[in-house]
Order: sequence, then C-alpha cells, then structure tokens
Amino acid sequence: MSEVNRTPLPGSSVAGPATDPQLDLWRDLPIAQQPTWSEHPDYSASIAELGSRPPLVFAGEVDVLRERLAEAAQGKAFLLQGGDCAETFADATADKISARVRTILQMAVVLTYGASMPVIKMGRMAGQFAKPRSSNDETRDGVTLPAFRGDIVNGYDFTPESRAHDPKRMVQAYNTSSATLNLIRAFTQGGFADLRSVHSWNRGFMANPAHSAYEQLAGEIDSAIRFMDACGAGFEGLTRTEFFASHEALLLDYERALTRTDSRTGLPYDTSGHFLWIGERTRQLDHAHVDFLSRVRNPIGVKLGPNTSVEDTLALIEKLDPNREPGRLTFITRMGAQNIREKLPNLVEKVTATGAQVLWVTDPMHGNTVTSKNGYKTRNFDDVMDEVRGFFEVHDSLGTNPGGLHVEMTGDDVAECLGGADPIREEDFDELYESVCDPRLNHRQSLEMAFLVSSALQSRARR
Repeated sequence: MSEVNRTPLPGSSVAGPATDPQLDLWRDLPIAQQPTWSEHPDYSASIAELGSRPPLVFAGEVDVLRERLAEAAQGKAFLLQGGDCAETFADATADKISARVRTILQMAVVLTYGASMPVIKMGRMAGQFAKPRSSNDETRDGVTLPAFRGDIVNGYDFTPESRAHDPKRMVQAYNTSSATLNLIRAFTQGGFADLRSVHSWNRGFMANPAHSAYEQLAGEIDSAIRFMDACGAGFEGLTRTEFFASHEALLLDYERALTRTDSRTGLPYDTSGHFLWIGERTRQLDHAHVDFLSRVRNPIGVKLGPNTSVEDTLALIEKLDPNREPGRLTFITRMGAQNIREKLPNLVEKVTATGAQVLWVTDPMHGNTVTSKNGYKTRNFDDVMDEVRGFFEVHDSLGTNPGGLHVEMTGDDVAECLGGADPIREEDFDELYESVCDPRLNHRQSLEMAFLVSSALQSRARR
C-alpha cells in the first residue's frame, strides 16, 4: 500500500502538501518582503524536498492551542510569547535552546501566580528564521549587497556569496526547526518543566540585591509551591507543561510547502508551527499573506502598529475570522510607549462593539526601538515597561481583557536593551551585543518584566 493511501493517525496529516487549489491563489496577488530565488536552479528541488518531509507540528496540537487562546480572549488565561527576534542556525544548540525555554518557563511561573490563571507558553522558536527589512539592499563603504533577511534566506556576512538568496536554506531551516522542537518536547515533557525545579531557578535572580524589590512576591510563590509539594500534589500539571511554537509566516514558499491536509477534517493546516502571525509590513488586505493565512486552520496573529486604522482592523477580522471562531484571531499591538494610551483605545472599543472576540496581546518591543550613541539598535527597558503598563491601563479603562505579552528575549546574559534593575549600559554593547537583527531582553531583564507584569495581573485578580 502506498504511503499516500494509508490511514493517518487522528490529528495527523495526509502525506505531501495539501492540494486545495485555493491555497495557491496568493501567487497571483501582490506580495511583499520575498526573496529573489524563484529562478535559482535549486528552487524546485528545495520546495519538493520540503513537501516530502513530515509535519513539524500536528493538527491536533494546533486545535488544542486554539482552545487555549479562546480562554485567554475570555480572560481565563494569559499568553506569554517570547524568543529571538530572528533565530540563527548557529545558535540552535542544546544549551541555548534550553536557556530560552528555561527563561520562558521561569517567566510563566511568576505570571501564573500573579494572574491566578493558566499561562499559555509559546516560543518564537523552531521557525523564526526570516525577518522583513526596510530596504532590499545594504551599502557599506560604497559596496551594495542584498540585505540580510534571516538565515532561512541568506547569510549575515557581508560578501556576495553569503548575501545571495539560497532556497536550500529553507530545507536547513526545516531541519533546524525539527531538532529544536525535539528538544523542546523533551524539556517540557521529561521533568525539565517541573514547577518546583523551575521556581528554584529564580533564586539566583533573587539573590542579586538589584532585584530585592521582587523578593516579597518571590517569597509568596515559594510558599505556595512548598505548600503544594507538602500536600503531595504530584499531579501531571506540576511536572509537565504544554509549549507551543510560533513564527512570522513571512516566506510563503516555505509555508505553502509545509501545509498539509488534516486526516480528520480534510482541512488545511500549516504544519510549520502552531501559531503564525502576519507582520506590520505584510498585512495589506488585498495582498498574498492575508489571503494565504485566511485559508489555513491555524490560530493567526496580526501585528498592529500606531497607524493602523479602525477600517483596516475590522476588515482583517472579516477576512481572517469571518466565522468569529474563538481562539482564531490575535491582535498583537506594537504602538510604542508614546502612542499606546492614545492609539489603542479606539481600536479596542470599535472591535469590541462588533462582538468579535479577538485576543489582545502587547508587543512592547518593536515600537520602542532607538539607536544608541555608539551606533547600536537598542530599546530602553523603561520604555518597554511603560508600553506594557499602558496596555493594561487601556484594557482596565474599557473593561476588556489584556490577554498576553509578546517579547523578544533570550535566555543568555547579553547586553542589547538598556536599563533594568541590574542596568545594561551602552558601553556593554561592544562585548555583549549578539543579536543579528533586533535587540532582545536578556535573562535578568526578562524575569524582571515577568515580576512587574505579575504585579499588574495580581492587582486585577484581587478586584
């Protein structure tokens, strides 16, 4: 019996790319931010190779996430989404992946206590290899080459060979994503995510005098966990956790090749990740990205910047969530600290008035990017936190649900964002700035953010 005709397991996919012709209508639409590799001699072989590979995630897992996000939209859960601005092949090591997962789990423990509700843990991982660019080219010392678009497209080194768009990199991205997901599943299901162990990691953070402001909250969490342990609360939820993978669905060649037909429903799922989002630069209503993602069953996010109109926002709902399905659509707002309190209320009010139950999440990173005096792209921790506070203030004033946090962060002790209780300064950048794209919060800054957000969630829970 051929592989195609075998009956797949429930929640798995029929072998090979989905055949629904509507999934290819995007090819006739305007499309932004794409590589120039369709004429490359390895293009067809690379697409065929991706199409023959197993799914990276399964339809049943995607459906579970949709249910979890529906709960967050109703104020019954909170989404924590974090990871690199752009993953690299070189950093897909066990140590770096475990550090990233560990930091997200640590943040989630703190947020769970503050929110008194489940925290959905989602990584910008196992697929976040592509980045949109403001210019197609980069010029250095009179030499112009294609801009770096992420490891899935080209290399970072400023040479013609490195910067050439290479479709074989999509296959390498698939392989790297598969290895990353294997590690994540092992970590989160094999004891690494035990709540008692995760919280013990926070003690090193709390030992730093700079973080003494969070000592009381950490003590309360410690007491709660010791109480559960003393009661013999050895239930499954204490030792394992769900962890979902997400990325910006930027390269439609890659996404289309990994779209499969679900064996249970006959519907298409993009199996490159559980959750996919459309960026601020590619959310045009009549363009390819919105059309393609409107046709797959995954939960979809859309980034909304400060110039987003109410009309476009409502039209995105009609296009991406016409059936008003709980958990289907997430709006990730990236307004900037100076805009959040002015720009967000009107959008939330108008969307809420339609009855659409979208999940509102804040991305406090992308609207607060500045250039340091010594030439590095950076963000000020105080600005990032001010946008988070503004996000909560807006939803508090409207009686709506602040449903989640989307951050660029790492588990490593890099120096890329300024400030924090244990402050990063500009002079630290020369030795400790590692990002090939946007600046990330380091491990300590990420935990500090979690404590600050936990306090806001705790105040809401006590009302």
